[in-house]
Amino acid sequence: MKNPTGHDIADALGLLLRRSTRARVYTRLTEGLGEAVDELTYPVLSGLARTGPYSAADLGREIGLDRTTVTRRADRLEQAGLLRRQPDPADGRATLLALTDDGRTAVEATRQRLATGIEESLATWPQADAQAFARLLRRFVDEGPFAAGQD
Repeated sequence: MKNPTGHDIADALGLLLRRSTRARVYTRLTEGLGEAVDELTYPVLSGLARTGPYSAADLGREIGLDRTTVTRRADRLEQAGLLRRQPDPADGRATLLALTDDGRTAVEATRQRLATGIEESLATWPQADAQAFARLLRRFVDEGPFAAGQD
């Protein structure tokens, strides 16, 4: 018999990872941050904040979009002054996408909103439960089936 906990976690992850769930979260996180920052461009900003300067192709693989889509979204963010293109020091023919100071500020705002939203949703939990959830979720991410090196 399969472990019902595994099925429960798989079902919950399925709900969290749905495109509609992500879009709804991204919309809340980006509200009021300017026309260029929305549920479509947020993954590009957030991805660059995690990776540092990256090519459109490499960033696309990181965030699950094709290079062309990343490039279109990066164009919007560049026009808004949130990212810049810079030469790749390892390959003079290639270009890297990099956050500007304003781009980093926008990402910091979205991350603060996310942290605040999570804290508000856990406010009714006993503190020990919230701390255990945070610790165990981190462990699951670090050691579970999606951990780096588990490919």
